[in-house]
Amino acid sequence: MTPLAHAEQAVLGALFLDPRQLERLSDWLRPEHFDRPVHATLYAAMLKLRTEEHPATAEKSTGPVPLSWITDTVHEASLHTRGLTAVYPHLLVSACPRSEHAPMYGRMVLEGAIHRSVAQHADRLHRVALADLEAGTADETVHQTQVLSHVLAKMARTWGTEARPLQPTDDHPLLAQSTPPVTEQVLADEEFLLGCLVSQPEQLLDLVPWLRPTDFADRGHQYIYRALGALHHRGEPIDQLTVLWEAQRRGALTDGTLDTERVLRICDPLAPGGPAAHYGEQVVTASLARTAATAAQQVRELASQDALAPGQLINYALYALGPLDDARRRHRMASGTEPDPSHSGRQDTSPSRTEAARSRSRSHRSGSQRSRPAADVPPNPPRPTRRSPS
Repeated sequence: MTPLAHAEQAVLGALFLDPRQLERLSDWLRPEHFDRPVHATLYAAMLKLRTEEHPATAEKSTGPVPLSWITDTVHEASLHTRGLTAVYPHLLVSACPRSEHAPMYGRMVLEGAIHRSVAQHADRLHRVALADLEAGTADETVHQTQVLSHVLAKMARTWGTEARPLQPTDDHPLLAQSTPPVTEQVLADEEFLLGCLVSQPEQLLDLVPWLRPTDFADRGHQYIYRALGALHHRGEPIDQLTVLWEAQRRGALTDGTLDTERVLRICDPLAPGGPAAHYGEQVVTASLARTAATAAQQVRELASQDALAPGQLINYALYALGPLDDARRRHRMASGTEPDPSHSGRQDTSPSRTEAARSRSRSHRSGSQRSRPAADVPPNPPRPTRRSPS
């Protein structure tokens, strides 16, 4: 039997021996904190009898505990569970070392409940994130992330600690057991997005505030997006060759992540253009689901470590969810539900900054824009299929 099972038996045995101890437990220990259903039912029965002012729970009661306390508790609990006999309370009493230590036993039960609850919600987030990744959505992932965050905050209040992200120590590193799967559709969206940006580089202005290179699942696509961003930032021309050259500068060809033929294929000038923001949102959505799956794995691993105190577990878990908070914020920006912070607030209208901005804009338009007009694209274009290498 685990230490937690012993603790549950001990706290109930202490309450059978001294029901007045409920005064020290009822404000923070709840029936749902017990792992075994029969223990939760017995504790709920005790709380109900105390609310009904059972004589045994009177604060000023003296003398031995009346036998009715045990029989009434068993009777009330039997209405909600099966197989409970009058013998079981005596087994619980024998499992209690000292009845005056009931608050300490209760804290052990609460500690086990915190680990168990965090693990269950992290596991649910992991399953939801994988399902959203397969479906190309993120709504359920966002909802379950909020649920886990609320659970951590509630557990912190119950335990009496401050909920704040804390980087785990070397003894408890954040580990991810497996890499979330990447579908062919996600890779196709990434390739089509990069092709759109090469065809119409001015669309980068709309994506830069919320699309990061790490949002791309494919490492080669990350290199190409970084190359596009660097060329655009410097106001240099963007085409097949310039992207290839910049990718080579960054070591993508040297380490084997990319090859010349693949870069030229992705940056094909004959490929149809499209609304980059739409496909960028698809990329960020998939990135959010992958980030959630990884964070959920890390939180679940932390919750499985019994050596972690509840305060450590809560704060380490909040730290693991940090990248997910950023991914959620950028996902809201991509979908238009949160404004771009770079467009808010008072703007600097000094002549030097204004002229610098105009200079960059002129350089970008003259060097990066295509001479051919952009093709008309419907508001909600079909998702592309991944192009096979020629």
